[in-house]
Amino acid sequence: MGYLRDRMGTILAVFIGLALVAFIAGEVIKSGSSIFKDSATEIGEINGTAISYADFNRRLEVSTEQFKQQSGQSISPQITNYLQETTWNQFLTDGLLSKEIEKLGITVGEAETQAMISGPTPDPQIAQQFTNQQTGQFDRARLNQFLQYLQTAKADTAQLKAWGNFVTELIKDKKRQKYLAAVTTGLYVNSLDAQDDYQAKNKLANFKYVVLDYASIPDNKVTISDEDYSAYYNEHKALFKNKQELRNFDYVTFNAAPSKEDSIAIKGQVEKLAADLKASTNDSLFVQVNSETKTPIAYRKKGQLEPQLDSVMFAAAPGFVYGPYLSNGSYKIAKLVSATISPDSVKARHILINPATEGGLDKAMAKGDSIKKLIAGGKSFAELANTFSIDKNANAKGGDLGTFARGMMIPAFDDVVFDAKKGEIKVFATQFGVHVVEIENLIGSSKVVKVAQVDKPLEASQKTQNEAYNKAQAFLASLSGNSFAAQAKKAGLTIKTADNVVGTQAVLPGLDGARALVRWAYKADVGDFSEEVYPIGDQYVVATLTQINPIGYLSLDAVKKQIEPAVRIEVKGKQLTEKLQAALGGNIDQVAQKTGGKVVPVQNVVFANPVMPGSGPEYKVIGGIFGSQPGKLSKPVVGTQGVYVYALDSFVNPPALTNAVREKQTLGAALAQRADGAVLEALKDKANVKDNRAKFL
Repeated sequence: MGYLRDRMGTILAVFIGLALVAFIAGEVIKSGSSIFKDSATEIGEINGTAISYADFNRRLEVSTEQFKQQSGQSISPQITNYLQETTWNQFLTDGLLSKEIEKLGITVGEAETQAMISGPTPDPQIAQQFTNQQTGQFDRARLNQFLQYLQTAKADTAQLKAWGNFVTELIKDKKRQKYLAAVTTGLYVNSLDAQDDYQAKNKLANFKYVVLDYASIPDNKVTISDEDYSAYYNEHKALFKNKQELRNFDYVTFNAAPSKEDSIAIKGQVEKLAADLKASTNDSLFVQVNSETKTPIAYRKKGQLEPQLDSVMFAAAPGFVYGPYLSNGSYKIAKLVSATISPDSVKARHILINPATEGGLDKAMAKGDSIKKLIAGGKSFAELANTFSIDKNANAKGGDLGTFARGMMIPAFDDVVFDAKKGEIKVFATQFGVHVVEIENLIGSSKVVKVAQVDKPLEASQKTQNEAYNKAQAFLASLSGNSFAAQAKKAGLTIKTADNVVGTQAVLPGLDGARALVRWAYKADVGDFSEEVYPIGDQYVVATLTQINPIGYLSLDAVKKQIEPAVRIEVKGKQLTEKLQAALGGNIDQVAQKTGGKVVPVQNVVFANPVMPGSGPEYKVIGGIFGSQPGKLSKPVVGTQGVYVYALDSFVNPPALTNAVREKQTLGAALAQRADGAVLEALKDKANVKDNRAKFL
């Protein structure tokens, strides 16, 4: 008991310590995270400031919506990757510049903020938001009206919050501009810089050279030693510094594209539909029920149909059915519904009535008929448009729609106005409402055809997909240890390689939408096989991770395969240098004679554009020429295409620089243009950035 009493403090401390360790370990196991790893909610960190996945995702969603609205494109894997990278760079720029701006004490005061919003020259983003769409000019009255509205009780919380966020971003952007302006102002171009740049662009060199191409030595005649690899690696070590982790993996693919049997089966289905389409009395309904793409049935001019149809339909009679034919991955059939002679374009004006506010379509049509009578009775169309039409864009021009060709409006609108006569007033309904349209002019005429099209995509059957998947699954099950290459050879599969894959990458050569495969690669260890068979496009993919390239300098072993071609060139360069060195001692013609080469004369090369005519860039050779003396034979120079010996004939000096001020301004402008990007790159190099995107995206 005495022993226990004397040592009770130590015993309790150990006991409590063990209990705490057990508790923490239990929480780690339950949560699936680690106190030694990055937070499960942080997509990255910049100089100690965390970026939450929620914040990143919110900004990404905004960027994606903006892209959809501005481009009208669907979001492909490539575009998704681009938007993710752009969003990350926005966070990176904000994080890097905000620290520097804070250090320098750069601020934007209230008066400056007010000037950006409503001053004589508002910020370009304000001007863009309040631009009159008709005139293309900044609409100050509209801005003032909006600002006054924000002061009233009518302004809702969401609008006030959105405006507050917008102004906050304006202020942040202004601070960035001030910071970058401070850096740019510190740049200076002196007279010597201007003179050097002028000489580099205008001083001409005339010379002759002999080159022994690397291709003159077959690759199989070159033996590369470990010393050759080491020498190249040490000389170019800066090239092998990873700014982010990269991974390499090998993979094989199993083709699940439609088979010949699939093609025959789908073509047979479409052939059956062809007979039904020919007999159909409601072609629009038939297309809606049976076609994959639901192409609207509308009149088309020659050249607006697919080439195969264009050459057939304009010579056929209504009711003619063409197909099946294969086009853009689908089997298609087409029926000529009708053909007519139609104006090439129409000039018209309209009044648009909203049935919802009129109490229904019938009442809206009745109102349209009443307006038609008023127009026929001499009432001003423009005044009626301003009074009754909901189309504010057209109302600004008295309801004028201008002159438009067929296809610029929706088919339901085109069908009426292109079939009307000059001076007619038509009242009709489309999905946009009830239109009162006056046909002001009909221009030109040509034949148009209305074609109903039905398509069925050429897709792999379930049987084809199952066969490919089963083969891939069997291959994956056969793998163990280091057997990937042997099993691939046994199965007659070609191993493909994905080198230096970035953690956020979504596209690999020949594999779009490979995000899941890349995500696996960033969870795997070297030698691991993929957790599952990955379906990517019409392929099933099985992979093995071959290499992890960590941040920092890669080892020689890690880059050995990558640098092998360049090292081989260097070894060839040494051999060709020895051959040329042995031929020196006379003039350049004698060098050519001894080495079996030929003398190539070159005229008017400038230092600023170091390109050998008919060959390519040769920086070391051209640089050497501009530092040499006329008539002197050079030593061998190892270049890009081969090893060179040259002799300078002459320089042609340009006229003296007469306007050094303009030259300095031009050079300074080019330097300032590069400054923003160079500043960000410099800040990135010295920043502590953690990028966890591979875990989330």
